[in-house]
Amino acid sequence: MSAVAASAAAMDERAPVRRQRVRVPIRLVSSPHYQDVALSVYVKVKALGLRPEGCQAKSTTIASYLGLSVASVERGMTQLRRPGPDGVVELFSDRRTMPGGTGTSAVRTVRAMTRAEAFVWLPVAASEDLTPRQLRAFALIAYAQARGIALTEAELAAGLRHHSGDKAGQSISVTAASAVVDEVEAARWVTVQRRAGAQGRHHYIAHDIAPEARPDGVCAAVAVAAEAAVTNGSQETVSSQVGEGSGSPVGEGSLANEESPRSDSPDDEGAFFSSAVGEVPVVEGAGAVENPADTAARTEADDGLALRAGGNSQPSPSKPETEKRSRGGGSARSSYDGPQLAMSPHIYAVLEPVHLLLERVTSDFVVRQIAREVGRQLREGTDAERLQHRLTVRFAKVMLSEIRDPGRWLLGVALPRWGCGYQDCEAGVLWSTGKDCEVCAEIVQDKAAARHRAQRIEQGLCPEHGTRPGPGGRCVDCVLDDAVRTPAPVPAQREVEGPPRGSCGDCGARIVVIGPALEDGLCKLCREEAAVLDTAAAVPAQTAQARQETCSGRDGDVPCGRKPLLSRSVCGVHRVQELAGEVA
Repeated sequence: MSAVAASAAAMDERAPVRRQRVRVPIRLVSSPHYQDVALSVYVKVKALGLRPEGCQAKSTTIASYLGLSVASVERGMTQLRRPGPDGVVELFSDRRTMPGGTGTSAVRTVRAMTRAEAFVWLPVAASEDLTPRQLRAFALIAYAQARGIALTEAELAAGLRHHSGDKAGQSISVTAASAVVDEVEAARWVTVQRRAGAQGRHHYIAHDIAPEARPDGVCAAVAVAAEAAVTNGSQETVSSQVGEGSGSPVGEGSLANEESPRSDSPDDEGAFFSSAVGEVPVVEGAGAVENPADTAARTEADDGLALRAGGNSQPSPSKPETEKRSRGGGSARSSYDGPQLAMSPHIYAVLEPVHLLLERVTSDFVVRQIAREVGRQLREGTDAERLQHRLTVRFAKVMLSEIRDPGRWLLGVALPRWGCGYQDCEAGVLWSTGKDCEVCAEIVQDKAAARHRAQRIEQGLCPEHGTRPGPGGRCVDCVLDDAVRTPAPVPAQREVEGPPRGSCGDCGARIVVIGPALEDGLCKLCREEAAVLDTAAAVPAQTAQARQETCSGRDGDVPCGRKPLLSRSVCGVHRVQELAGEVA
């Protein structure tokens, strides 16, 4: 029995594997407002809240789960129950204790996350195995791994802060962050591939399964490719020290490498090219692809290696012996005895984001299919940069442990183009402009509408409005829509029998047009008011006509022809004469 099988057998005899994960808002991880203990408490409370009865555990129980003091757990809960800098409250507590102090523990629930909110998946077992600061460092590494970010020790140190003392609110040093990473690696929650990233950076791999669920050889197998490129001195030294840049702290000089004279440029005569992009060279007179040659002899001859880009040989493990036997249980299946597998350097460079998965593909046939698919897309006009971007984005959206078959995942998920029939569409976004594809948006809307319509029909609701239908089988909104589209005909006005009717020309009242109304078109009240006004206007006119138009005085024997004063019957001259006579 191998070491991996023995470890798996021992694992089966233990307690059930801790595989539960929860979604944690990235604001809890990146915001300096929340202490490290708040993150551990949030993960545990949310995990307990997934039970049917919810999270009813006491503070002492949660503290025993996390290995923390009760005061630390209560401090974290208090901080989660208070609004953050953006006014968001992450934890709600429903107290069930009576005024006398008796009752049961509180029921705690977390805030429901929005669909557009950034988050990171964290294993619940990590909150129990790691300290709060180690859990925060693990969360930063897991988020960077999911987003495809090449994390450095300086960036990791910027996300870890002091929460007490004179340096409260300040980031910890790079040396302290390196020590935290080493502790997380020692707990087997993170695998560090030292100097395996770009520009000599470390490559961090966060595991989403508890260490007891992984055989002892898994972590070593993940990091074997990167560890082989590092000398013994750098292997003994863990993280880099402060102020030493990206170079090795063991005195090995700069990270220079020897450039290969080969390139994929057409101007390079020494460049390596296969007969076709992604194809293997076809040799005339070669034997059949499948022949009954002994598999063991071939494996010993070439040590199970397949030629990769640049002449490098990558391990190509053969299938287990149980898969090589025929159905009848007789001799082993025939092995491939054709030309050696060769991949174009250009295609191998395009597959750079998924080299880790490509090394895990054990079938030469699947590797050849992957190369042919990449070559086909390149011949049809797909840019190498676009294909690399597609592989990087899709690999960043999954955890490494979720990919059970790397070959099937590469052929069925990573390489196919997602989108509409427009060649420039890349998963709903136009590659040339970066704008959303209108065709894909319409397709998504149509599918969503059809899905909602089917759900409403299953629930017995109106497929158009989602309301309950009436006795007639139609809802009220459908009846109103029909009434708006096809209005009811207006009935013809019926003529009233009898004398003609009309409206008063002054007040607008309805009247019977007979008698005086035929002449003036007024009602009785308006007619009487008009008569009163006419009479009042005629009296001043008659008074003015009766007033004398000439003076009543006489100039000797001749009557005066001057106009009289307004209030007198004589003119002004005769009025003066009258006043003079009265004085005398």
